[in-house]
Amino acid sequence: MALPRIPDTPDSRRSVGPVSDMPTLGTRFADELPEMGVAWRAAVPPKPELIVLNETLAVELGLDPEWLRTEAGVRFLCGLELPDGAKPVAQGYSGHQFGGYSPRLGDGRALLLGEIGDRDLHLKGSGRTPFARGGDGLAAVGPMLREYLISEAMHAFGIPTTRSLAVVRTGQMIVRENLAPGAILVRVAASHLRVGSFQFARASGDVDLLRRLADHAVSRHYPGVDPLGLLRGVIEAQAELVGRWMLVGFIHGVMNTDNMTISGETIDYGPCAFMDAFDPATVFSSIDEGGRYAYGHQPAIAQWNLARLAEALLPLIDDDQETAIEKATAELAGFRARYVSVTLDGFRAKLGLSVAVDDATVTALTEDLLALLKAQEADFTSFFRSLAKEEAPAEFGDWVKRWKALDPNVAAMNSVNPVYIPRNHLVEEALSAATDGDVIPFRELLEMVTNPFTEIPGQDRFATPAPPGSGVYQTFCGT
Repeated sequence: MALPRIPDTPDSRRSVGPVSDMPTLGTRFADELPEMGVAWRAAVPPKPELIVLNETLAVELGLDPEWLRTEAGVRFLCGLELPDGAKPVAQGYSGHQFGGYSPRLGDGRALLLGEIGDRDLHLKGSGRTPFARGGDGLAAVGPMLREYLISEAMHAFGIPTTRSLAVVRTGQMIVRENLAPGAILVRVAASHLRVGSFQFARASGDVDLLRRLADHAVSRHYPGVDPLGLLRGVIEAQAELVGRWMLVGFIHGVMNTDNMTISGETIDYGPCAFMDAFDPATVFSSIDEGGRYAYGHQPAIAQWNLARLAEALLPLIDDDQETAIEKATAELAGFRARYVSVTLDGFRAKLGLSVAVDDATVTALTEDLLALLKAQEADFTSFFRSLAKEEAPAEFGDWVKRWKALDPNVAAMNSVNPVYIPRNHLVEEALSAATDGDVIPFRELLEMVTNPFTEIPGQDRFATPAPPGSGVYQTFCGT
């Protein structure tokens, strides 16, 4: 499957200025799993310009923010100027997309530049690759800033996620619903291994490749376990992740198997959004016409995806297929218990209840609350902050009496219930302004959602739901 690296041209790959700050990029994925990717180079943007740089993350990675802001640094961020020995690759993977299996997906507009320490450095919107499937391989400013904004908010919430290092404007207009300015997202992850990666290896029929992929994943994420232990680790990580999504009202929007990581990090923020009025049937994605990935369906979809991982791993779990299926099925059965435990503990904390309150009481109180929230079309985020101030609506009176009788710690509630989330109407305002060249609203919103638990006087608009009559909010993949 390996294809030749596209040739460099003297003009497009010229050296710019000093390179003493150029980081070293590891080549572990490219070296250990050459069948899982295609050697490739990023397309050359006409006029790259840095829009936003995550300086804190840069320092964490050992990168010099000042150098990243130079011409040479920006070219590095775009994948144009890389250190000697770098082996950028477009990764291959399969995937079930809305339930339908596609054997060859892969990074159609993305590129793994290599590893910095134990983390991947990855581009999104860097041009067509052999996996592009007819797409242009490019990305627009709005969707790339959306991923930056929401992934950094998730990190601030303490939810495992890929991180955003930078967004670079390319100086090129691209065609979507309308013409839009192009951009590249620079993303950091524990790895970009997905359930779809294992589906791809299994579909190849090469058991040695499947074993090497499993060994690679074990070494990076679950040291010391066997293939069954790898499955168990991913099940536990994903049960915890989706449970934590549910606790903040996050809807991923496109939970295909190629968008579920082996590490347990949230990845690929496409048509994602946060729920305002509580309703398990909430869907924002324009392409999810059947509601497959609605808020309330996310746990079941996660378990379904994990069953596809189990299928891919069967040859490594046991030589006898029936025995392998029995072992994998037993592990999959553990998903629900772990998910329930995470959400039970999460709602206990959101309601300020101590461990002395028994699980059955917390469960009943939570279920009754969620039914009330749906019936009253109450805002999921602001309700818990109001509850801590004893400002719950009158319709919740009887429930509030039951809650108060359990002696809740209202001070502790504000440490787990965010006051600021990426409110959908504010996200759209910020992205629209940034698309037109004004990044100030984006930076203001970013500042609020990356400091989500401390209420700031005079910033009420960042905590207020969309005004009545705003209509149905809809998100798009941006591809």
